[in-house]
Amino acid sequence: MFKHNTISSFLVCFLLTTGALVSCVDVDEYQSDVESNMEALWTIMDEHYCFFAEKEEQLGVNWDEVHERYRRNVDNRMTRYQLFEFLSNMVGELRDGHVNISASFDYARNWSWKEDYPKNFSDSLQRKYLGTKYGIASGIYYRVLDDNVGYMYVGSFLDSFGDGNLDEILYALAPCNGLIIDVRNNGGGQLTEAQRLASRFCNERKLVGYMAHKTGTGRSDFSAREEQWLEASAGIRWQKKVCVLSNRSVYSAANEFVKYMKALGHTVVGDVTGGGSGMPFSAELPNGWGVRFSACPMYDVNGVSTENGVAPSVTVNMTDEDFQRGEDTIIETARKIIRE
Repeated sequence: MFKHNTISSFLVCFLLTTGALVSCVDVDEYQSDVESNMEALWTIMDEHYCFFAEKEEQLGVNWDEVHERYRRNVDNRMTRYQLFEFLSNMVGELRDGHVNISASFDYARNWSWKEDYPKNFSDSLQRKYLGTKYGIASGIYYRVLDDNVGYMYVGSFLDSFGDGNLDEILYALAPCNGLIIDVRNNGGGQLTEAQRLASRFCNERKLVGYMAHKTGTGRSDFSAREEQWLEASAGIRWQKKVCVLSNRSVYSAANEFVKYMKALGHTVVGDVTGGGSGMPFSAELPNGWGVRFSACPMYDVNGVSTENGVAPSVTVNMTDEDFQRGEDTIIETARKIIRE
């Protein structure tokens, strides 16, 4: 079976003789056919993916059975597009949004974790609340709503925002009675940015969860759970009420942010988040395609896995009637909580 870290699978020799550069490739040993790539992908996942036990319990996915079933359907006459679909379907059995294959022509993804749930967000309604007089600081939209409640929309953690940006935002919203942090539709990004923002809402070092690491190639080879601590920021810190708005499209680093804020005792309003708590790991197939998947599971302060999402403190779903009235009931519920 192909091992993804076997150097000898791709042997390139460069010989410089009489001023001429000669290269030789051991083509027989470097196999980029369908079966080699399928075996490589299955083995890489088998040795490093961290949620096999959960997937078998919740979805009935047996990774060995998946291997046998797909191996029986291997056809080395497949085109690269057919191979891409074949491999994407194989890892798609795990229904994990962090399991991706990337080629120059496509990006395999599974969005079942959000597609079957209410959207609970409307760009049109958000524009009504933001109006035109809002600030933008490194991708964060903010303003004071008409009832003196501050509103921040953080749509992504992909780009970095500085401590200076957060100081300016919190200084501008300081006169408000409370603050709404809207992370709905935030698909994640850099974990450090989620931590940077959350650190503005605690005054002392705080335990916010746990994390384990893969220690071997066995499916149950994990380290003991390590504590995750959030340090209080040295910059401006918020001392009034906070409501965090979530929906099913909150994923990965944004999922962690909601976990942190809930551990800090702040109110989460909306729907359960999308999950995606595993720290991603990257590898490469023999044909050069990239593979990414979860390798380090994370847990909340109670030791519960957050892979399937973080539950809100107050559950609110937007309806068609809400939209017709021009009312974002998740924002309105948060405003009511802050007023009370």
